[in-house]
Amino acid sequence: MTSKVEIATQVKSKVEAARAVLTREITGNGDACLTCSFQAEDMLLTKLALELDPAIPILFLDTGYHFAETYTYRDQMAREWRLNLINLLPEKTVHEQEAEHGLLYRSAPDQCCKLRKVEPLFKAVAQYRVWLTGLRREQARSRAALEESALFTLPGGKQVLKLAPLAAWTTRDVWYACEQFGISPLPLYERGFTSIGCEPCTSLPLDPNDPRSGRWGGYKVECGIHIEASSLK
Repeated sequence: MTSKVEIATQVKSKVEAARAVLTREITGNGDACLTCSFQAEDMLLTKLALELDPAIPILFLDTGYHFAETYTYRDQMAREWRLNLINLLPEKTVHEQEAEHGLLYRSAPDQCCKLRKVEPLFKAVAQYRVWLTGLRREQARSRAALEESALFTLPGGKQVLKLAPLAAWTTRDVWYACEQFGISPLPLYERGFTSIGCEPCTSLPLDPNDPRSGRWGGYKVECGIHIEASSLK
């Protein structure tokens, strides 16, 4: 069993490694962005990035389907941390999309994610050189081979440097670091959620050993924003 001292030492080392990655790539010239869902790892990564660039663009995919708690927490943290928050909106409002297609999150969840997440994000990320994410290998089997640093090809062929400084972190590492940094987590965790997205497509985990098993009713585990354009064809 790992002692508290060992955990503290391990997490301290991982924090310094993440800081080194960020220091190398964040220039303060507005060429880096950070995507934030306001989940624990994203908040930790945001905290570290703000040390280097308080004005770094924080991109939030405002699908219109998030939990009320997520919106409240987003607004609270944006105020408290003075975030340069950029809410990315789909081309159509929820009302417009539902009037035209019905409840796509039920009939065609891949298409719903494409319209409300993938397209708005790829369009925004194309404006930057570096894309910072809070992705971790432990989050899902689909992320087991996640690289800390890799070029990512967007639609149209442009490549951005996609960084996952927390790739090797465990859930325990994240929660310990958040506690040390005084980061109060999104309240939905208290209700048992382990991976939090749009409300209609998020449930409590179906498999206690799979944090993302409560996403999309088990239909899929990725929305598509972390899949390269060449893989979507």
